[in-house]
Formats: sequence, C-alpha cells, structure tokens
Amino acid sequence: MPLARADLESLLRTRQLDRTLTTALPPPDRHHDEYAVAPLGVTSLDARLGGGFPRGQVSELVGPRSSGRATVVLQAMAAATARGELVALVDVLDMFDVESAAAAGVDLDRLLWIRGHVVVNPGLCRDWNQRAMEQAMRACALVLQASNFGMVVFDAAEAPVDAIRRLPFTTWMRLQRMVEGSPTACLLVATDPVARSAAGLTLRLGIEKSSARFSTQLFEGLNVEARIVRARHARQADQAIPLSTHA
Repeated sequence: MPLARADLESLLRTRQLDRTLTTALPPPDRHHDEYAVAPLGVTSLDARLGGGFPRGQVSELVGPRSSGRATVVLQAMAAATARGELVALVDVLDMFDVESAAAAGVDLDRLLWIRGHVVVNPGLCRDWNQRAMEQAMRACALVLQASNFGMVVFDAAEAPVDAIRRLPFTTWMRLQRMVEGSPTACLLVATDPVARSAAGLTLRLGIEKSSARFSTQLFEGLNVEARIVRARHARQADQAIPLSTHA
C-alpha cells in the first residue's frame, strides 16, 4: 500500500529533504529554525539576509576587487568556526592569507584549506589552467559529499573568466544536488554571478567611487554597497545595504 502524503512528508522531514516537495520555498525563519541559515556575523547583513546564507543551498558572494569580498568571507568563516562548525575553503588560486584569517577570528584548527593551481594570467597554458579549475571543482564536490561541514567556500574571485565559463553548466546542478538537504551552506565567491541554486541568494558588493579618504593609516570611510538578490522570494524585493570601513 503506498504511503499517504502526510507519512511521506514526515519521512522526508526526518531526512531533511522535505523542501523537495515544493517549488516555491519560504525564506528561512531564523526565529523558528536556527539551523536553517549560516550567519555571517555581520549584524546589518544577517538582519537583511534573514539570518544568514541558507543551508542546503548554493549561494554567491560577488563583486570587483577591493569591494570587501575577502573581508565578508573571513567574517563568515570566523562566525562558523566560532559556532564549533567545520569549514572548508577551496582556494582556487592559492591566495588565502592565513595571518589575515587568524586576525579575523577564524579558528584554523576547524578549517580545511584546499589549495588550487589556477593562475590569473595563464598565457598559452589555458588548457592546463582549465584542468586546474576542474580539479578544484572536483575537490569541492568531494567536500560537499562528506556532509559534515557547516560552510564550504569555493573561492574563484580572481580566476580568469573563461576558465569559469568553460565549466559545463551541469557542474552547478551537481553541486546543488550534493548540498541539498544537508546542513552545509555552500558559498561561491566570484567577480560576477556564476550559478546560485533556486533557493540560494546572491550578495553583490560594490564600491562607491571617490568614497575613500586616505589618512595616516591606509584609508577610512570606504563606502561599500551590499545588494541582496533573491531568486524565489518574490515578495521580498532585492535590498541594498550601505557599509563603511573605519581606519
């Protein structure tokens, strides 16, 4: 005798797969399900994100160089390790700064750092660069399949655009299938949007021109706009959040 829908929903909920029954997903409710999102640890962003990046989904953090991408990533990783979670970083271009991460509060004992071999200017070695990108993506897939990381970051922010575009489109679909129903928040870091999942979101960072004031220290008053782009939550319009650095 086939299971009734209520029994099927109960079984799927136990396995954290109940979201697969719907096509229009409600936003994560941080007040009723503290495990639905992975907070970044930045109060202004978490408040607008509904608590943080959704778990079991692929989200994106995009923006140009010096837009604050690295700072937000380190803050998110620090918040995750402070909660006692394991974090995996697929560092596609091997540009991760361990000292900056430690200074930001990242617990390095809870961090798996996977170093990639993609280079910014491959010259005539585009094919080698492409293989390095594919190898980094396979490493990300293996980590997601482990299902014991609170956050997995695929950092391809400085990777050549063609190296990302040459990846098969099905690559992103496979990532989503791997992370769906898991407690992992998968975060893609890039210059431009790559491919978030349907229930994921994109956090786009941008710099306001001529906003920095140089002083005896490096700079102060660098104004950054963080724009949240949602896919399915139509009733929540995209939001822009002003941020500012302090020397």
